Amino acid sequence: MKITHIKTWQVPPRWLFLKIETDEGISGWGEPVMEGRAATVEAAVQEFADVLIGRDPRRIEDIWQTLYRGTFYRGGPILMSAIAGIDQALWDIKGKALGVPVHELLGGAVRDKMRMYCWIGGDRPADVGRQAREVVAKGFTAFKMNGTPELAIVDSHAKIDDAVARVAEAREAVGRDVGIAIDFHGRVHRPMAKVLLRELEPFHPMFVEEPVLPEHLHCLPQIASGLGYPIATGERLFNRSAFRDILEARMVDIVQPDVSHCGGLTEARKIATLAETYDVALAPHCPLGPLTLATSLHLDFVSHNAFIQEQSMGIHYNRDNDVLDYLVDPAPLAIVDGYLPLLDRPGLGVEIDEAFVEERAKVGHRWRNPNWRHADGSVAEW
Repeated sequence: MKITHIKTWQVPPRWLFLKIETDEGISGWGEPVMEGRAATVEAAVQEFADVLIGRDPRRIEDIWQTLYRGTFYRGGPILMSAIAGIDQALWDIKGKALGVPVHELLGGAVRDKMRMYCWIGGDRPADVGRQAREVVAKGFTAFKMNGTPELAIVDSHAKIDDAVARVAEAREAVGRDVGIAIDFHGRVHRPMAKVLLRELEPFHPMFVEEPVLPEHLHCLPQIASGLGYPIATGERLFNRSAFRDILEARMVDIVQPDVSHCGGLTEARKIATLAETYDVALAPHCPLGPLTLATSLHLDFVSHNAFIQEQSMGIHYNRDNDVLDYLVDPAPLAIVDGYLPLLDRPGLGVEIDEAFVEERAKVGHRWRNPNWRHADGSVAEW
């Protein structure tokens, strides 16, 4: 079997889809995208095509090593996202060629279903009580919300009070048994993070995500020491070496690799195993489309330390199209009572509607993350 062709499409709301075709008529799909940089990743994918055409797609590990080590400058969000989508498509091809779901190729499932969570509140969180009650009514046992809008490096305590009040509203709406994850989104700088982390403790978060920016992770042991709830991070770490550093330093309780950013399933599986070695939980980051979600689930199904999975159905970014829109049959990604059953179809287990992809690619997108400013006009973290 040989790779013959690589196709890419930018589709709404902010995704990039990839299809790898072979001379035996078996094709695989992946999602190589960095939010806001879809065109840049697409160019990187096409550059990698030079070494992919003619290769046997079943030699996944060798292809991964070639793409990663075959360039003098390596790593980072763009190159690792390009590799990620290619890697997803290769696993899809191999599973289809053998007639088994991808998790069977990785040793078989360790669970029958995966607990899922959803988003509420939007970028500048609001109306969280009502939305929290609605998602619980749909069967979810957990949700995530942004903890705060923009914060200055040292801000007023009123901003802290506002953030705490929103979490209190959500907790009051759903009771103590529903998991509430709070995403700081890197918006909270170290001086305010150490205050807000402690103010949130009475509300028993399921976890707090990205309490500080990745470049400031070294301060986590100092500002989060002694907290009675878990700290999570990892969506902006792009290979196992970066995760090794935070695991060795005992900085986090939950790692959140993104299978569309960290080099795909091949690298994410190694990150998950590394985290298990340190008794650290796994909760893959996934605010993207159906192929990222399907790949994340295969990782979850073979990882003992996976405990919950993010998904973006109905998220505030999905204004033009949503996750299930691009599937011929949405049944494999149907969430039932807050869980997603084991994927049992060959490959990644989802079938992309290529005709619909072609149609929506005519619309495309130029999604960019918001550019925020503080009251004094200086740039704020989004």
